[in-house]
Amino acid sequence: MRRRRLAQGEFDYDLFVIGGGSGGVRAARRTAALGKRVAIAEEYRYGGTCVIRGCVPKKLFVYASQFSDGFEDAAGYGWTVGERSFDWPTLIAAKDREIDRLEGIYRRNLERAGTEILESRAVIDGSHRVRLLASDTVVTAERILIAAGGRANPFATLPGAEHCITSNEAFHLERLPRSIVILGGGYIAVEFANIFCGLGVEVTLVYRGAEILQGFDDDIRAALHEAMTKRGIAIRCEDTITAVERSAEGRLRATLKSGDALDADQVMLAVGRMPNTLNLGCEKAGVELDEKGAVRVDDFSKTTSDHVWAIGDITNRVQLTPVAIHEAMCFVDTVFLDRPTKPDHDTVPTAVFSHPEIGTAGLTEAEAAKRFGDLDIYKASFKPMKHTLTGRDETMMVKIVVDAASRRVLGTHILGPDAGELAQVLGICVKAGLTKEDFDRTMAVHPTAAEELVTMYEPSTRVRGGAVVDG
Repeated sequence: MRRRRLAQGEFDYDLFVIGGGSGGVRAARRTAALGKRVAIAEEYRYGGTCVIRGCVPKKLFVYASQFSDGFEDAAGYGWTVGERSFDWPTLIAAKDREIDRLEGIYRRNLERAGTEILESRAVIDGSHRVRLLASDTVVTAERILIAAGGRANPFATLPGAEHCITSNEAFHLERLPRSIVILGGGYIAVEFANIFCGLGVEVTLVYRGAEILQGFDDDIRAALHEAMTKRGIAIRCEDTITAVERSAEGRLRATLKSGDALDADQVMLAVGRMPNTLNLGCEKAGVELDEKGAVRVDDFSKTTSDHVWAIGDITNRVQLTPVAIHEAMCFVDTVFLDRPTKPDHDTVPTAVFSHPEIGTAGLTEAEAAKRFGDLDIYKASFKPMKHTLTGRDETMMVKIVVDAASRRVLGTHILGPDAGELAQVLGICVKAGLTKEDFDRTMAVHPTAAEELVTMYEPSTRVRGGAVVDG
């Protein structure tokens, strides 16, 4: 390890990155490739939440959970599927091998760029100073980038929280539970509810709000709620867990605010995430935090300290992996390439890997009504062609939100197979400011579900002055 230089004004590193997730790794790699002296420290595993215990293993679990439907649907197409069974340990082992492979890629990419890789918790120890707790060593850096991400909210104030799991532990359970109660209504709670249901687990979702997936389009939220209920997931909105107790037999009992009690093998808490600023030493360098504990940054990701920047979930702007990577690229452009670049957080497409999936880009109808007032809404609901032979009672929804004055497409929302894939392409369309007429004059690809996006010629609803006047 390089030692701190004694000459005044010189530092061990040009950049020290705290956190080995996607954002931190991208910033470290790109800066090191410019010939700068860069070190990066990670206390757990390189790859961060997304690769190690987030998006990637979750998507693998999603794939695993969908095979149960595939086996059932095959009969409608003439296939006879023999005896089938599912082995949870096999899935866990396969998932672990893939995560190990991906972490190795992250490390090799850092090494090739010339980044010094440190396996230690790193905390800020003063102006230009970082303390490595594994060796109790202090190093210096001209610039520090905080990219330590976030962590699952442990809901420590809940009596019996110690008996519960979060999404972290869900990836490492020794055995698949027969039943699970999930507290939360965000995308993590919804995705795991569908995963466990697809694997044959009895699932109850408890959410304090009036409807799941707050912040998504209301029509899509309601349609997914109905679809999940049809699949056998019990959803209890406007309720919450007040206590969790473990019986002598090891079963858990979750007591609800409504007075009901739910017995299950596992209780999962999916009640949001918290920025990883606890005991990070931000105050020693004059780095201010907001009321939620996130690092305060300006439009260029600079903190309230002249030599410290922050990107990713720890800033609590848009908590998505591609956003953290984008912020990292903008950071390098601004700080090391003299090209001041603000991260663009407008019109970020996103997906929820529920069953069926949600893909969305742009404004919801409610958001658009507040900002634009006059809207034309195009919406279609239909059975996917695949299920005309399977007999499965599943509905797909496609919705386009249009500014009535300019005809610009403000938002697109899809519920159905491969909605996440469609959202990526639609994100380009919405970002480019395409109009409804641009969609209309685009030739349809038939037969596809996506052709509905370019064949809805008349609004299903008209909103004027924020109020529905037709439809």
